[in-house]
Amino acid sequence: MTNVVERIDRSADNPKDPRNREVVYPAWNDPQLGNLATPINSSGLTKTLINNLPAYRRGLSPFRRGLEVGLAHGYWLLGPFVTFNPLRLTVVGNLVGLLATISTIIISTLAISLYAASDPPAPVATITTPNPPRELREGEGWNEYAGGFLIGGVGGAAFAYFILTSIDLIKGFSEFLGS
Repeated sequence: MTNVVERIDRSADNPKDPRNREVVYPAWNDPQLGNLATPINSSGLTKTLINNLPAYRRGLSPFRRGLEVGLAHGYWLLGPFVTFNPLRLTVVGNLVGLLATISTIIISTLAISLYAASDPPAPVATITTPNPPRELREGEGWNEYAGGFLIGGVGGAAFAYFILTSIDLIKGFSEFLGS
């Protein structure tokens, strides 16, 4: 154990030692913040990707943010509910999956509304997202977000259901055009 401590102490004395080239450093030079700047979260690609998501994109209203997030969630949540519901092999399997998806969207909307009513804390600025949206600092912004999430979620689920139930029609139409 003493050898390890001595090695660490000796490497700290030599700034040219390659072991001292750290790629992880405290954010804003304050190690107590707990948000380390790593090659992943501080890279330009990661910052661009995260800051272009609807939650952090500039210029969007809370309703529009919720609408985009709801559309995505409604669309992709339908798949597991259709695939794994107990009535999946029956005529109403897809409809049951749609109803389960809409129920999950409603429950999630209620959870967002409860969060809005509990005086939510201000979003925290991080290395990756230095400018979080100001609208989500108060309950009113979260309520608008919840409304958009509900409409978007139901719309996304309905669109995915329409595509899923129209697959045979689309195949038949493509065969008609191909023959």
